[in-house]
Amino acid sequence: MPSRARPPLRSSLALVWRTLRSMRTALVLLLLLALASVAGSILPQIPNSPERVGAWLAARPVLGELLLRAGFFDVFGSWWFVLVTALLFVSLIACLVPRTRAFVRALRQPPVQARELDALRHHAERRVSSAPAPAVRAARAVLRRRGYRVAIDPGGRALAADKGVLREGGSLLFHWAFVLLLAAVLVGKGTGYAGRAVIVEGETWVDALANYDGRVRTGRFFSGSFSGIAVRLVDYRDAFRRSGIPMDFQSEVELSSADGARRAREIVRVNHPVVFDGVRLFQFGFGWAPVVRVEQDGAVVRRDAIPFSQDPAPEGISQLAMPWNGFVKIPSTDPPTAVELTLWPDGRSLVSLLRRGEPTPMVVRFNPVMQYTVWRGELEDLSLARLDTTGMRRVADGVIAGGQTVDLERGCVVDPVASDGQGGGRCPQQTRPSLTLTFDDLRNYSVLQVSRDPTVPFVLGAAILVLVGLLPALYVARRKLWVRVDPDGSGSVLTVGGFALQRKERFEEEFARLVEAIAAAAGGSGAEEREMVTT
Repeated sequence: MPSRARPPLRSSLALVWRTLRSMRTALVLLLLLALASVAGSILPQIPNSPERVGAWLAARPVLGELLLRAGFFDVFGSWWFVLVTALLFVSLIACLVPRTRAFVRALRQPPVQARELDALRHHAERRVSSAPAPAVRAARAVLRRRGYRVAIDPGGRALAADKGVLREGGSLLFHWAFVLLLAAVLVGKGTGYAGRAVIVEGETWVDALANYDGRVRTGRFFSGSFSGIAVRLVDYRDAFRRSGIPMDFQSEVELSSADGARRAREIVRVNHPVVFDGVRLFQFGFGWAPVVRVEQDGAVVRRDAIPFSQDPAPEGISQLAMPWNGFVKIPSTDPPTAVELTLWPDGRSLVSLLRRGEPTPMVVRFNPVMQYTVWRGELEDLSLARLDTTGMRRVADGVIAGGQTVDLERGCVVDPVASDGQGGGRCPQQTRPSLTLTFDDLRNYSVLQVSRDPTVPFVLGAAILVLVGLLPALYVARRKLWVRVDPDGSGSVLTVGGFALQRKERFEEEFARLVEAIAAAAGGSGAEEREMVTT
């Protein structure tokens, strides 16, 4: 049996090209892209949360390994997502280029004359008193007033008209804007970056990789160069209702460019970001940062503001009622020392909790206090990210109020300034402490989300064009109309035909009104009329 001949390479490429040019192919690729985006939203992604990916793999090792090999834990960076995206771009452009060329040709070409008007779905005849040439000119004037493009036959006895070309233009605008939107999003996400900056009041933060709090999300094609702008938090303010519901959060910041040539003072608020040198600053969060001073043998070994964080609130308890947690590591002692700190910005909340067991929201600073626990032993982790007390022994604990100094070895207050009994017992005056901690001040800090995406204006412009491209589809319909005038004695016979490409059910009444208007303009008022036919 003879083997079937293989199709030539040119035929195979032509088949692939025809397939890509099909709008059905573009829709299928768009559906695949949407499904992939859903998978990327449901499953944890390595660039965003590698810890959750690790937990997912540990809980479901077999399925997790399959999904990992298939790239579902890095959907937007997988080879198949890039391939589908590239094919979608090729398919969309392959569909749009011929349509655009045809649209341009249609704009340049005048409406085409028709021969058999009585074969059209809508046609009618009227007898008018005008001669053929004046009747045609009158018909042209009527149609132009209604937005039709009109072309008169060289013989002067017929015309062709159409309107609604803007509908196809709107469709092309929508699709080209969609292509621009996809391209801008991919380029922006691929070359930009985003992260969070924790800035304490009075301090300056510089846009550099080492200064971000946590992981920085960078695009696959990010050059690695950050803007270098400096952000100084002048003041942080917030407002709450009596019920504890937040009303407003705002950070007053001073901004300066990397070279110091540009400076600005702005207010960053929720839903009101600030843009400076191409960097967008969003108000993301806030917190408290106690200023603590550690002295060893009379020498200051550390004094800085430490941003504290909160644990998630249990069900039924306001997050504002939760205390703020932090720690201080002192590796210079022998053995090393670590101090766990729990801050109550409003000291009344701690009193209420101890007396009545009822936590109350803390929305203002009022007599702040900190509970502390001192640990001694080897520090397994010297980073500022977490404190692991495994292998350490508890030495002392107590409470310290604002402005007080405590002896970390014995857990007593040195030179207490509070007169209400806060801060624990008083240390013996004759004993000089070797290691102390002082609660100097309490400041706010602001969490700003910092992002740089050079294509944001293009994304906004493309989104606007997408909406603009949809408008003609809502308000414009394609119509084609032909008028022929034949001499008949002292007058003429006016024949009108037409059809609609969209909203056909409305065209019957519209066609009847057009016929009457054309006939009246051509002198058909009171003349004999023949029945209008709709097939």
